[in-house]
Amino acid sequence: MHLRNTRSGYGLVAILFHWTMALLIIGLFLFGKYMSDLDPMAPDTFALYQLHKSLGFVVLTLMVARLAWRFANPSPALPETMPRIERLAAHLGHAGLYALMLAIPLSGWLMVSASPWGIPTVVFDTLPVPHLPVPSALGTKAEAESALKEVHELLANGLLLLVLLHAAAALKHHFINKDDVLRRMVRTGPAGRTD
Repeated sequence: MHLRNTRSGYGLVAILFHWTMALLIIGLFLFGKYMSDLDPMAPDTFALYQLHKSLGFVVLTLMVARLAWRFANPSPALPETMPRIERLAAHLGHAGLYALMLAIPLSGWLMVSASPWGIPTVVFDTLPVPHLPVPSALGTKAEAESALKEVHELLANGLLLLVLLHAAAALKHHFINKDDVLRRMVRTGPAGRTD
């Protein structure tokens, strides 16, 4: 079992980052959609919003750690038979995923920072997180919060689209191209088909 990536396969750390973040992000997306239909003044809604914010900070922390790990480890090489346009799409897709996984929690943090309610963010009721300065160009606090809410939702929808494309590409590699692109994200060690 390899902890670090090699040029032909992902290590356990990268695999755990990938699947943990995938589950968290899908869960947060569904959670966010559910919360958008709730009465914001209902007693239970406050606790749900706090949980959503806490999990968003977990994603942001994991994303920073994941980027550090990625810079310290080589990414496995793409299949040599992969056309140049698909290589470009893969690189752009990964860059987009990484950018959105950073931008979404940051936009959420800015959104709660802009709220006229001034509700503190305390991750899992334990770790207080300061509010970010909100650019005055966004207008009043209420206007800024509304604009940032739209940005947060738009970025989340964009991430959902990229995740679906990412999953479709992985399935194409596995079932049509019959290469190891998907297989190396579910097991450690060098690539190489066993069937």
